Amino acid sequence: MTTNAFVKPFELTIETSNNGLFFLSGYDVQVGRPLRLEEWTPQLFFKHEASFYGLNMRSEDDVLILTSLEIVELFFEKNMHPFVKFIGFEDCEQTIESFKLASSLWHDKNLWDKIDVSDDIQFKLDLPEEATTVLKLALSEKLIEAGLSLNDVEPLLPFFRNGGWPITQKNVDDELLVGLRLREPEEGEEAWVLETVLRSTTKAVYWTPPARKSHLAIENVLPAKWVDHVDGVRALQNQMIHLLDDRAYMVGVNANSLLTLKISDADVRQFLRSDFMRLQALGFEIVLPAWLKEVKESKMKVKANASTSSNYKSAAGLQEILTFDWKLSLNGQEIPVEQFQQMVSDNREFIRAGTEWVRVDAAWMQEIQRLMDQAETEDWTVKDLLFQELPKEMEMPIDFDDTDDRDDPILQLELQNSLRDYVQKIMDKQGLPEVSISPSLQAELRPYQHEGLNWLSFMREQNFGAVLADDMGLGKTIQLIAYLLNVYELEKPTEPTIIICPTSVVGNWQKEIERFAPSLKTYLHYGSKRLKDEAFRDFLEESKTQIILTTYGTITQDIEGLELIHFTNITLDEAQNIKNMNTKQSKAIRRLQGAHHIALTGTPVENRLSELWAIFDFIYRGYLGSFSRFQEDFIAPIERDDSDLVKEKLRKKIQPFLLRRTKQDPKLQLNLPEKLEQKEYCSLTEEQAVLYESFIQETLHKIETLSGFERKGLILKMLNKLKQLCNHPALYLKEPFDEAPVMMKRSEKVKNIVSMGAEIIDNGEQCLIFTQYIGMGHLLQHCFSELYDVDVPFLTGSMPKQQRDHFVEAFQNGEFPIFILSLKAGGTGLNLTAANHVLHADRWWNPAVENQATDRAYRIGQTQFVHVHKFITTGTIEEKIDALLTEKQTLSEELIQSSQWITELDDAEIKDLLSFSF
Repeated sequence: MTTNAFVKPFELTIETSNNGLFFLSGYDVQVGRPLRLEEWTPQLFFKHEASFYGLNMRSEDDVLILTSLEIVELFFEKNMHPFVKFIGFEDCEQTIESFKLASSLWHDKNLWDKIDVSDDIQFKLDLPEEATTVLKLALSEKLIEAGLSLNDVEPLLPFFRNGGWPITQKNVDDELLVGLRLREPEEGEEAWVLETVLRSTTKAVYWTPPARKSHLAIENVLPAKWVDHVDGVRALQNQMIHLLDDRAYMVGVNANSLLTLKISDADVRQFLRSDFMRLQALGFEIVLPAWLKEVKESKMKVKANASTSSNYKSAAGLQEILTFDWKLSLNGQEIPVEQFQQMVSDNREFIRAGTEWVRVDAAWMQEIQRLMDQAETEDWTVKDLLFQELPKEMEMPIDFDDTDDRDDPILQLELQNSLRDYVQKIMDKQGLPEVSISPSLQAELRPYQHEGLNWLSFMREQNFGAVLADDMGLGKTIQLIAYLLNVYELEKPTEPTIIICPTSVVGNWQKEIERFAPSLKTYLHYGSKRLKDEAFRDFLEESKTQIILTTYGTITQDIEGLELIHFTNITLDEAQNIKNMNTKQSKAIRRLQGAHHIALTGTPVENRLSELWAIFDFIYRGYLGSFSRFQEDFIAPIERDDSDLVKEKLRKKIQPFLLRRTKQDPKLQLNLPEKLEQKEYCSLTEEQAVLYESFIQETLHKIETLSGFERKGLILKMLNKLKQLCNHPALYLKEPFDEAPVMMKRSEKVKNIVSMGAEIIDNGEQCLIFTQYIGMGHLLQHCFSELYDVDVPFLTGSMPKQQRDHFVEAFQNGEFPIFILSLKAGGTGLNLTAANHVLHADRWWNPAVENQATDRAYRIGQTQFVHVHKFITTGTIEEKIDALLTEKQTLSEELIQSSQWITELDDAEIKDLLSFSF
């Protein structure tokens, strides 16, 4: 190869990638070795100012990485080093030539005459494939760099063909820059000025002709030093005119003289919102007033001071009509309401405030004017302001910091001091009036329980219903008892309180009241011998009963008589029992009349959001609107779209009425012992596996033929059958029990549970075993009795109350080591802290239900390490449900869970859930 003695050759190897990048490596032909980047890249970036002459280049292991746009800039002949020549190494020579051809075309002023953009970028001339690829990619990259897309190209073609390509800084012969300047109105004027300005590329001072000469032709006004650039100045100004020729303010422009246009606020708005960015992207210098660049620091402030005549010492103030004192300011300058209304009427966007100009959002000002009118005409009350639907301008956290000076446009709601304190107490539950603990309370409240007492008392004083939703085991019962003691000792009402709870915990409530508040006169309204109707009401009057304990079932039966009584307080324990608003039970409870409603629950939303609505409709009727409106506004966007925005809106709405603390909250300082949850996996026996697979094959096809209610029913039936089979084949086949050793051989799960129970007994410990199937409980009783001679009680929903209370007390006293409980009957309300092991024999669909059951042992009063064992048969529906429950638990913690979610799965998901992995 022959070379010019004064030109140093560098050979390059080139590789391409699928994402349009090129990888270049250097090779020294004369010495025959690879080159380090620093030996050849300075020559390649000789004139490339955009990369700071190679300082910003991308590389990896002596390989240079270039984009197509960098290729056409670096390999343009005029940008190449005069004493360096880049050639292709071995089979890359054609690639280098394609680079140079693409670069030459890139800088050709007639490039866009050779391109068709009707569909995609197509070249009208025959080019090597590599050159075509480089040019297409470079064009796309340049358009993206300028903030443009392929859709913007067609209307810009005349500009590109008239010298606007390539997109570079617009100057004349590298000496004179041509741009546009926007000037604000002079004092006493309203019109803005848009004018062509010139400056030397070496100076920062802009030049325009004197006003008296602005109408003259360009060649007659340019300074002598720039006369030779007349054609260039005219060409660049014509390009700007062409880019703006569809604007109303360009009508009648004289293109032979330098632009000096008077434009309005609306024209300025259009120029700033679209034309400014477009011109700047295409290389023109645009000069704006300095203050306009910092306009974000100058905002309209609107303060609405809400007040009434009262001091909010009672709930009556909630119905008072608010008056608003509107105060408006602009850039720190107070604006009279009348002047503001004139600004809105004139649709002004750029306004002089004092000695400075500011820009405001005209549309936002229109909204504020509408809001001011609405507040005056609709007579908003305190209750409207706090809890009801308001215009979106007022849907913001109420700011208690008067020094707040945020940059964005803001409607700042200032409150009368008494109203401000009132709102803060409700929202944050801080600074509530301290309520003294009754000396009649035979217990010492923890600090957080005292706070709960304060909150319940405050909510009663304000006539607000309340949801006390502390974690199970944190003492909701003792907080309510302390609250009721205060109510009856301080207010001395003559009407009774009714506490409604599940049957399984009536005895617990009775004992807790007797233990902690023996001074309260309590009546158990339950059982076949209970008083009814007039006899019941006469008894209450004569006995001066203060607390009525009853069950959900009893309420449904006796509602005709109970609805005639007005209660001081109505409390629902395990309030999720009214989750279905259409049941007789829920409808009956809503017929009860009381001065104050309280809901107690460890799981404020056990399943669907409809349950949250049901609970809130009990404590504060109508607050969340009708159910159909709630479904439209919250249930659909949350459960269907998983909208975080709507979730947050709902949290804010329920926050004032919901007090929830968890065991994990370090502020509570509970010092509870640790809890370990462990999954115990068991295999199916051969008998179980055969039955499992056979059942699925026999019934799965039926699901595809059903829809709606029948399909859901069949799915739940199948799942229950399979879960019983996972427990033991005898339960599935409905067979009588055989000898215990034989029964244990047929189920590894039963064998493991019984073996673990025996080990717990040997260690002198106690455990709870939860199951959702009566048959499973009896089977475990049978095995413990026959193998270890241990009589194990089994608490079910049919167990009489006295017997249930006896077993709970006996277990707590250590009289027997193992207690089997039906998940539904024994999963809530009971204190069984004597246990330090909890065994879940089968999994429930809802993790919250299992957690409630676990909390029978892991609660206040527990002093031992609690070990939770969850038994799962591998490869079956139990293992797959366990995986789904892990995901579902996250939703629960966000307030959201799906009721009977498993029946909502599609056919493919059901098949996967039911399939058996041997």
